[in-house]
Amino acid sequence: MRWDIFCKVIDNHGDIGVCWRLAADLATRGQQVRLWVDGAQALTWMAPGALQGRWPRITVMTWEQSRDVALLPSLPPADVWVEGFGCDIAPEFLQHRFNSHRPGRPGRQAQPIWINLEYLSAEHFAQRSHGLPSPVMQGPAKGCTKHFYYPGFAPDTGGLLREPELALRQASFDRAGWLATQGIRWHGERLVSLYCYEPQALADLLAQLCQDPTPTRLLVTHGRAAAAVEAIRAGAPDALSIVYLPALAQRDFDHLLWSCDINFVRGEDSLVRAIWAGKPFVWQIYPQHDDAHHAKLQALLDALAAPRSWRYFHAVWNGIIEARLPQPDWIAWSHAVLQARDKLMRQTDLITRLLRFVETLPPALNAQAENR
Repeated sequence: MRWDIFCKVIDNHGDIGVCWRLAADLATRGQQVRLWVDGAQALTWMAPGALQGRWPRITVMTWEQSRDVALLPSLPPADVWVEGFGCDIAPEFLQHRFNSHRPGRPGRQAQPIWINLEYLSAEHFAQRSHGLPSPVMQGPAKGCTKHFYYPGFAPDTGGLLREPELALRQASFDRAGWLATQGIRWHGERLVSLYCYEPQALADLLAQLCQDPTPTRLLVTHGRAAAAVEAIRAGAPDALSIVYLPALAQRDFDHLLWSCDINFVRGEDSLVRAIWAGKPFVWQIYPQHDDAHHAKLQALLDALAAPRSWRYFHAVWNGIIEARLPQPDWIAWSHAVLQARDKLMRQTDLITRLLRFVETLPPALNAQAENR
């Protein structure tokens, strides 16, 4: 089938990161994908070659092109639309699809299968709301139906993004070889990755790692994490060995998580990748002004059957509890992560579920035959 994926980049690259993994996974399974995005610059490092059309079966389109009434008639209509995180498709795009006449056929073009891809959550509402229809009540698409698609950790949700070859890639991964490509001379010391915003407990973490008798090297990701570490360490060098990494492609970000013994991650995409890495991790959830992220974090830890010490560490790291960062129990957390990963690995992945979901929608909503 042909897919149109729509993505508006808000901040921190999480939205485009998820939409790109979605597009890439669909393409490897033989689907044709157009990714419409309003800020594709991140793809220059996240997916090198994407803007130049070097990824088979994926075409990156600008958001302005989705409003170009001269361009749209030259493009074949898609069978499936995916609105990433509820972004609204350009009205010009809708107007073209639903108010244009096709040669030899009266009326407007057939409705595509229309998916509203929601944010990942382990909360119960994701199970209740997954797959529900949402009628369009106004505009050129009036009378059409969208369907909510909720990624999640339970079998009755939309699942988690996981490429079919991920386990094989991970099993054959050369840790020392990849570190060498990053200019890191690894001598067996503990490796910790840091991908975060600006947690108040960051200074405590740096002090812990510095004072820990286990030799540690901290691998700090490009952007906000690097700026936060540099701000704390400015004018006060310590004994902690730190490597500041360049911006990494998604594939190399996976390699970073596989290389490290402990991973600090943030946002949606890196959380899932940390779970697949199978290493103890700490997640910084994106803060919301009404503290709705507190319940979201708790639901995730419930889904992972997190030990009490892991929950408390997360509460302090995320600023839910004001306290000094406690000493971590990496061994207990490692066992919990591996058990959770094994359980989730036995479930079908998001793309497999999405393809099945699209195929099982009522025939009246399936525009595939009409478009062909």
